Amino acid sequence: MEWLLTLLTVLQIVSAISVIVLVLLQQGKGADMGAAFGSGASGSVFGASGSANFLSHATAIFATVFFLSTLGLTWVGNKKTTVPGVLSGSTLPAAGEAPAPVAPTASNEPASPAKNAAAPAPVAEPAAAKDAGKPMVPK
Repeated sequence: MEWLLTLLTVLQIVSAISVIVLVLLQQGKGADMGAAFGSGASGSVFGASGSANFLSHATAIFATVFFLSTLGLTWVGNKKTTVPGVLSGSTLPAAGEAPAPVAPTASNEPASPAKNAAAPAPVAEPAAAKDAGKPMVPK
């Protein structure tokens, strides 16, 4: 698949340079009036309007190659194998390595609203008998 990526990249670069050169070689629409009065364009290899047709057709062909190579590069670039990552929750341990079990602690255990709502609040026992008559205030 690497050779296809290289081929499409080379095609895109060559067609882009060709389109730039061909567009710069073409005459503007205002230059046709000068050619009508014999400014030398009729003595070209392609004739008076033959060079314009040849350049415009060549430009269209190279522009099509450019767009097709761009679409091909996009298609090849998106054809990647997906490996489950850490965030997907389905990671596999490395070969020959057993996953270490993680004991839930207060720092890595997620807080669950349902779990917290169902569990009663801990009640502290009075430390001495003299505090038995007083209401308990959390510190």
